[in-house]
Amino acid sequence: IEVCLIEKGSEIGAHILSGAVLEPRSLNELIPDWQERNAPLDTPVTADKFMFLTETSAIRMPTPPSMNNHGNYIISLGNFCRWLGEQAEALGVETKLFAPADYNGVIQGLLGGNIDMAWLGASAYAATFLQDSDAVEPVLIKVNVDGSVGYHSIGFARKDSGITSLDDMEGKVFGFGDPNSTSGYLIPSIEIPQYKNGVTMESGGYFAEVRFTGGHEQTIVAVNNGDIDGGVTWADAQGNWEDGYNSGALRKAVDAGLVDMNEMVQIWKSKVIPEGPIVLRKALPKDVREKMTALVDGLYEADPDCAYGVASGETLGFQPVTHETYISIVEARKAKIGG
Repeated sequence: IEVCLIEKGSEIGAHILSGAVLEPRSLNELIPDWQERNAPLDTPVTADKFMFLTETSAIRMPTPPSMNNHGNYIISLGNFCRWLGEQAEALGVETKLFAPADYNGVIQGLLGGNIDMAWLGASAYAATFLQDSDAVEPVLIKVNVDGSVGYHSIGFARKDSGITSLDDMEGKVFGFGDPNSTSGYLIPSIEIPQYKNGVTMESGGYFAEVRFTGGHEQTIVAVNNGDIDGGVTWADAQGNWEDGYNSGALRKAVDAGLVDMNEMVQIWKSKVIPEGPIVLRKALPKDVREKMTALVDGLYEADPDCAYGVASGETLGFQPVTHETYISIVEARKAKIGG
C-alpha cells in the first residue's frame, strides 16, 4: 500500500506549529528504541503545578491524577512529525508530498487515482461525483459541538470600513474563494442575488468588482489587509464571533494569528450547508477503506488536539455519512456550474 500524504507545506511537519506535552506510551509500543534513534524528546517534565488564580495571587492546589505529567515530555510537534516521517521512510514506506494548487487539484487527484483519501467540500464532492459517480465514496462527516452536521457561508468585512450588511457593499469589491468551493462560491453565488432586487455576482453590476482570491485563507487575509471590501468564507456559526466561531476558516485564522475578529464584522450568513465529506476511492480494497475510515472516525477520542487541528476547531468528531446527504448540492452545482 502506498502512503500518500497531502501537505500544503514544503516538508512533513511544516504546518504542525504547536508545542505539546507528549505521553510516550504509544511511542514506546510503536518504536521501542526511539531514544537510540534520537527522537526529539529532549525536555522531560520535571514538575507539575496546579494553581487556583485570584485577582492578586495564585494558590497551589493538589494536582489531579489525570493531569499529572510525570514521565511525559515537552516537545515541538513539528520536529516530532519530521522525525516520524524519517522513520517511516527508513522502513521503506514511500511517502509522497502532494501540494494541490487549488480544489481542482484534489478533485483530479481523486479521479486519476493519485489520491486515495481527502476531505472535500460539498461542492468539490459534487464535482467529483458528476465527473465520475464511481470514483469516490463519502464515509464521514464532521459533527459540530451541538451535534449538528451543517455550516454556513459567512460574509464579512472590516469593522472600520463602515460596512455592516450587503446593502453597504454596493459599488464595493467582493471576494469569492475558489470556484470549486461550496461556501466560498457555489452557495453565496446562488443566495446573495436573492438578497434583494438588483444584486448580481458580475463585476460592474451591484458590486464594482467580483474576484476570486484563491481560497478561504486568502479571502480572510485580503479583507483584513483592505485588498477587497468584503468576502465569504466558512464557519459553523456557533460559539463566539470573537473566536472565529467554534470551527471553520475564521477559527483557523484566529488560531494562526492572521486576524483579530474584533476588527471584523459579519455582513451576511447563508442557509445551512451540509458539511463536506471525507471520501475514499471506491477502488481501494474493502479492508483498507475500513481501516482508513476507523482511523479518522476514532481521531477525536484518540487524540483531541489532532482532531482540533484537522477539523479547524472545536467539534464532536466525525460520524458516518452517505451520498444522499449531498444530493441537493449535486443538483445545485449541476444547475450553476455543470460538472
